[in-house]
Amino acid sequence: MTASRREIVELWQRAQEALRATGTLLAAGFPDFAAARAYYAAFYAASALLLAEGKTFRSHRGVMALMHRDYIKPGRLPLDIGRMLSTLSDLRSIGDYGGAAHVSHTEAAVALSEAQQVLEAIQSLLPAEIVAVVSDREAEPDRGEQERS
Repeated sequence: MTASRREIVELWQRAQEALRATGTLLAAGFPDFAAARAYYAAFYAASALLLAEGKTFRSHRGVMALMHRDYIKPGRLPLDIGRMLSTLSDLRSIGDYGGAAHVSHTEAAVALSEAQQVLEAIQSLLPAEIVAVVSDREAEPDRGEQERS
């Protein structure tokens, strides 16, 4: 596996893990943290897509700008996905830096749903072998323990 392919696989894996963590945090009553994880699920997925297509970026803002410029505006992804990316970014800011402001349980539940939709849309544009590698990894028992050994 080339370094760039390996990085794409790892980002897609992180997107899947962040999505699962979102559900866990939401169920445990931590909507601020759930919203942040939902954003990161979408961010990692978007980063994987950009790298898979040879695009480079330097920041979260850069990832979001490229997604809108190269995928939303030309119609490769629906406008709703662009709106969801923006909403997830806003909720992450509240969840991480909101001070007295907090993400509600309902908002975090919507964030989870929107992150799932973003990942599904991005998956349709990712190379099938990237998705397959991650699917195969998820079928393995306790990947984290194996990697720490």
